[in-house]
Formats: sequence, structure tokens, C-alpha cells
Amino acid sequence: MTRTLEGTILLGEEFHPTEGRLHVENGEIDAIEETQTDATDIILPAFVNAHTHIGDSIAKEAGGGLSLDDLVAPPDGLKHRLLRAASTEEKVEAMARTLQFMESSGTAAFLEFREGGVEGVEAIREALTGREIDPVIFGRESADAMRAADGFGASGARDNEFGEIREAARTAGKPFAIHAGERDPHDLTPAMDLDPAFLIHVVHPRQEHLDRIESEQLPVVVCPRSNLVTNVGVAPIRELTERTTVALGTDNVMLNSPSMFREMEFTAKLADVSAETVLRMATRNGAKLAGKEYGLIEEGRPAKLLVLDGNSDNLCGAEDWARAVVRRAGEADVKAVLL
Repeated sequence: MTRTLEGTILLGEEFHPTEGRLHVENGEIDAIEETQTDATDIILPAFVNAHTHIGDSIAKEAGGGLSLDDLVAPPDGLKHRLLRAASTEEKVEAMARTLQFMESSGTAAFLEFREGGVEGVEAIREALTGREIDPVIFGRESADAMRAADGFGASGARDNEFGEIREAARTAGKPFAIHAGERDPHDLTPAMDLDPAFLIHVVHPRQEHLDRIESEQLPVVVCPRSNLVTNVGVAPIRELTERTTVALGTDNVMLNSPSMFREMEFTAKLADVSAETVLRMATRNGAKLAGKEYGLIEEGRPAKLLVLDGNSDNLCGAEDWARAVVRRAGEADVKAVLL
């Protein structure tokens, strides 16, 4: 299949705005031609949502005002009770609707922490039937769930001893990731001692944690909207980006829409970082954690792309396209998604 896109292309790691044409051949970026064009479209890499809990789709906006532990702590936080009470069919249907929204709004891949053991992994695979979005599923609760999934996602070092499951994941050649530093700094060191593929949240790092993250080049996924909803604080996003690879996730569907547009805008206006940095967090950096070659526009890369209408009422007249995409664009501006 051959396809040609025209407009302003946000090229490479720095998302340099380049007027021209982009040629796609059999799902790959075949050629990029710099040339004048009348097209007003904006062409950028599709998003990678680096941390989700899609199963929470059955309980959107439940538990308003509850603490983090009361909302999501295993085994008896509200979301876990609601998940146990829902049928598999209800969970699959709700997850399928969320996946459809993510796909249509430009998300090429997501890294999912999947509750429910092996059954939970099987349920999200069923929900993915017919979808083009790429999943990276981190099973939870057991080694069997890890083996059925693409890796293991730990709740946090304060909740359990994960040494055995960490070794099982290593033996299986699968990634191990863990929540850390969400409530306080006390679980960061034991989490890092497990040699994870990446950490999630890191809201409360001390200097020794930041130094270790940098020296070990340990990637971090930040979820700022979720952290504000649960009232745990704000990660030091700028300092983290100066030290390591930082990706962006929307976290629990229970608490937030899985919209990367909303997460980018919130992050850009909350943290003192450039639009290009935020866009990289939402695209290439997440793709690196997912083990994918996409997330930026270069010849030879997979053509996982998002096309925005640069002449929409919302975007027309923008003078800085990376800044407009990050701080202003939304689902209504999406013209096409190539997955």
C-alpha cells in the first residue's frame, strides 16, 4: 500500500517543522521530500502511552475524593473491588471502548499494567480483537500472568517482596517494571534494587535517588494528571528529563481520560520544559520503553503517524507547531491516524 501525506512534517528527534511530502510504502516511511505545498496538515509521530490501567474502564470517575490507597491499593482499594465484581464480558466491552478511543485519537501503542492474573491478560487480548493499536502488556499478581503477558508490572516495593518474580521475569527474558516514589521516597531504593526496566511515577525522589537514576540510566514514566488527582504531588519532571529517558502515561482510566493530548498539555503547563521535550516524552521515549522503532519521523521507520488539521478553528494561525500540538491540539483536530 502506497500513501502520500503533504503538509508540515515534524521531523526527527527535535520535531523540526519541515514543509513537504511524506511517502509511505507498505507501512514504512519510504521517503521525505522537502518542498512547498498548499497543504495545511500537520504530520507528527503517533503517540505511545507509556503507562495505563485499561481495566479501570468499568469505573470511570468512581471514588471521587478518596485517597490513593482507598482508590487503587491492592487488594481492597475501590478499583480492585469493582474489578472483582464485574463480569469478564463487562470488562472486555469497557476496555474495547477505551482502546477504540485511544486508537482514533492517535495512540500507536500503550504499556498496560493488567490486573486479574492470567484471566486479566486474556481479557485485554480479547478486547484488542480487530484493533491496530500495539499493546505491551505487563501481567500482575503471578509468574503465570507474567508468562502469559509481555512482562511483569509490580504495584510497588512496599506492597510485596518481588525478588522471586523479578528473577522469573529475567529468566523468561521479559521486562519487569514497578511503581515507585508515588506516595513518598521510601520505596524507591528497594524498587531500584530490583533492576527494573523502568520506574513509574517517581514523585518524591531524594538526591540520592536522582543520582542513581542518572548513573544507571533508569527510565521513568511520569503521570502528572493522575498524581494531582490522587493528591500525592508533582514529579520533578524537568530534573528527571535532564538525567534520563522520561516517558508520559495517562495511568488509570478510572481517574483520567487516556488522552495523550490532555496529558501533554497538562505536563507542558505544569513543568518548566520545552514543547519538544514533552512531545518526545509522548512519542519516541515511550516507543523506546515499548521496544518499538517508531515514535519519530525518519526514512525507514514504521509509518505510525498522526495527521492534524492545521487549518482547524483551534489550530489555524499557530506560529510554533510543536508548541501548538502539545499545548493546544485535541481529538477534534485529528484528521487521520496511520497505524
